Amino acid sequence: MAGYALRRLDPSLDENQDVVRDAFADFFTNESPSSVVRDAEPLGHDAALWRKLAGMGVASMSLPESAGGDNATLVDLVLVAEEWGRTLAPVPLASQVVATRLLAATGAPGAVVSAAAEGDRLVTLAHHPAYAGAAQLVPDAAVAADVIALVGDELVLFSASAPGKHVPNQGSTPLAWWQPDDAVTRTVLATGAEATTAHATAVGEWKLLTSAALVGMTEAALRIGVEFAKTRETMGVPIGTLQGVSFPLADVAIAVAGTRNFVYQAAWLADHEPGSRPELPLMVFDAARRMATHGTTTAAHVQGGLGFTTEADSSLYFLRAKGWSALVGDTGADLRVIGDRLLSARRG
Repeated sequence: MAGYALRRLDPSLDENQDVVRDAFADFFTNESPSSVVRDAEPLGHDAALWRKLAGMGVASMSLPESAGGDNATLVDLVLVAEEWGRTLAPVPLASQVVATRLLAATGAPGAVVSAAAEGDRLVTLAHHPAYAGAAQLVPDAAVAADVIALVGDELVLFSASAPGKHVPNQGSTPLAWWQPDDAVTRTVLATGAEATTAHATAVGEWKLLTSAALVGMTEAALRIGVEFAKTRETMGVPIGTLQGVSFPLADVAIAVAGTRNFVYQAAWLADHEPGSRPELPLMVFDAARRMATHGTTTAAHVQGGLGFTTEADSSLYFLRAKGWSALVGDTGADLRVIGDRLLSARRG
C-alpha cells in the first residue's frame, strides 16, 4: 500500500505532534486546575489564563509564515483542543483559533489578523446565517466584540463597541445573543461562493476542535470514575471488580478511543484533501457529543450520590459535556446535511 493511502487510514502521531500535545498538556495541567475553572464561573473566561495561552502562540500557530504563523496543521490544533477540554480551561480557544484562521485566509487587514493572532483582539464566529434584526446565540460573544458572520453572500467582520451580554448556560461558557445591528463597523471579507465556502469551512473547523475538547473532557471524567472504582469498596472488595461497574467504564474507554481516532482522521483529511468529505466534521461533532454525554454520565453514576454534588469535579465535566455540545443548537440540522451530502455523493 502506498504511504499516502496508508496514512489516510492511520491516526497515529509523529514526533513533532507528540511534542505539541505534551507541551500544551503540561500548560493546561499546571495553569488550569479545577479551582481555576470554578473561579471563572459563570462566565467561563479567565483573562489572565488566556493571556498566558495566547503567549504560547495558540491562535497564530496554524497561520502561514507570511502571517506570522508556524504552518501548524489541523491535526496539531485538535491535539491542543483535546488538552484544553481535558482541563476545562476557561478560555475561548476554538472560536479564537478558527476566527483567526478565517481572517488570514480571507485577506483581512494585517493589523486585524495580527491582533487576533496575538490574542489581544478576541474574535468569534456566528455559526448560522445572519439577518438584520434577527439575533442568534453566538459562542464566546460575551467576551469578543468582533464577530464574523455570513450575511447573504457576504462574509463580514462585525465590530461592536463591547462584547454582548452574557447568557448563563449549563456549560459555563461566554455565550451571548448577537445580531448584525449591534455592530459599529463592518468589514467585508469575502463574497459569493468564496464567502459561503470559507464560512462552512470555519464552522467545520470549530466543530472539529470542540469535538477534540469533548474527547479530552470525557477521558478526564473517565479517569475520575476509574480511580473512584479502584478505591471504593463494597462487601470487602473494590467496586471496580464488579461487572456492573467495570463494563460500563470499559465501554466509555472504547468510545473515547474510537471518537479520538475519528477526530484525528477528519482533521487529517481536512488538511490534505480539503473539500473531499465536507460532512465529516459534522459527523465527528455528533459522535463526540453523544460520546461525551454518555461518558461523563457514566463516570458520575459510578460515584453514586457523590458524583452529582457540585463539589465533585465529575460534575464539572458532566455539565460541560452537555453544555458545550449544545452551543450551536440542535444537531438535527447537521444530520440532515450529512444525509444530503452522502446521498448526493452516491448519486454523483
